[in-house]
Amino acid sequence: MEDQQFQTGNVVLLSFSHFVHDLYTSFLPPLLPLIIEKLSLTLGEAGLLSTILQAPSLLNPFIGVLADRKGLIKWLVILAPTLTAIPMSLMGNASAYWMLIVLLFIAGTSVALYHVPAPVLISKVSGTQKGKGMSFFMTGGETARTVGPVFAVAVVSEYGLENFYPVMLFAMAMSVMLYFRLKKVDIPDTGLKPSPLMSTIKEMKHVLIPLSGILTVTAFMRSAMSVFLPVFIQKQTGSLWFAGTGLAIYEAIGIVGVLSAGIMSDKIGRGKILFIALIAAPVTLCLFILTKGYLSFFMLLATGFTFLSTTPVMLAIIQENAGGNPSAANGIFMMVSFVTRSVSVVLVGIIGDFTGLSNMYLICAAAGLLALPFLGSRSFRRALEKSSF
Repeated sequence: MEDQQFQTGNVVLLSFSHFVHDLYTSFLPPLLPLIIEKLSLTLGEAGLLSTILQAPSLLNPFIGVLADRKGLIKWLVILAPTLTAIPMSLMGNASAYWMLIVLLFIAGTSVALYHVPAPVLISKVSGTQKGKGMSFFMTGGETARTVGPVFAVAVVSEYGLENFYPVMLFAMAMSVMLYFRLKKVDIPDTGLKPSPLMSTIKEMKHVLIPLSGILTVTAFMRSAMSVFLPVFIQKQTGSLWFAGTGLAIYEAIGIVGVLSAGIMSDKIGRGKILFIALIAAPVTLCLFILTKGYLSFFMLLATGFTFLSTTPVMLAIIQENAGGNPSAANGIFMMVSFVTRSVSVVLVGIIGDFTGLSNMYLICAAAGLLALPFLGSRSFRRALEKSSF
């Protein structure tokens, strides 16, 4: 059947749209020093900007319900790159702090409008190879977070902060390309009517509860690596250059892990890949902290490869068990991810203050091992049997 085939062209296009879209959301951190100087912001005001950008993620489940009921999946994916790019490209033109907050809230809302339905569309055009499709899609996003900061700094260095806004044209071209390619793509009907949000949660609790548990206990590792890794490396080596390079290498090897894990999960099963990753990541993180030199560097690579690889596998599990509510299910999953990440980054910082960075990493790794019991649920194991491999 057509809807069971892996539509390579559409998968690649959607994955590239993920790269383009997330390229713009990666602009805030590298431009923040210039924005702080221009608007004379305090560090507290600057830190709030990231929260404002992410806050609309709390609306993800409701956006998912709307997309499922109104058939908006394609059109949100088509429009969102432009809707995100415009406010993110205008940050340098904001003349007041409140303007910056408004721009980032609009961008954050558009981010939610894209990330809730996009994995659903990827799932539809991936046929039976949903893991492979999710790997391609997540590779686009991870690559954007690696390339975006360098791109932003290069443009600002050449043209200045106030002349940064023309970069939005790239996203507009992406939306036009998506429109002409996707307007004729039919989204196969599941034959199931969308359910109310609470009914969706109840119907999918056998999947959502274990995955939420995994997200919660591994969020400490995620925050430790994504936020505090440069600080740790700088303190260990005394080199800011090594600190920045270490994070870039961690993210880059994560792209390889993301691309590999989903594809492998189609062949040997989602549960097996999750089990391997959830054991290997905490162990390699511990070894990264406890070793020195080249061995420590190798363990950093292993941690990035294994830990970042879990996301496409979990997204595939959500879509395979979503029934008539694929967008709502993905919205719930993403909201849980946002909440756990937001809380954990504060707790990880507090742990680091009291125990030191090395001990903080070891504690986070130990917390990561607590994810394994969530794989043992009988109902969750049955859900994993729906995987195609």
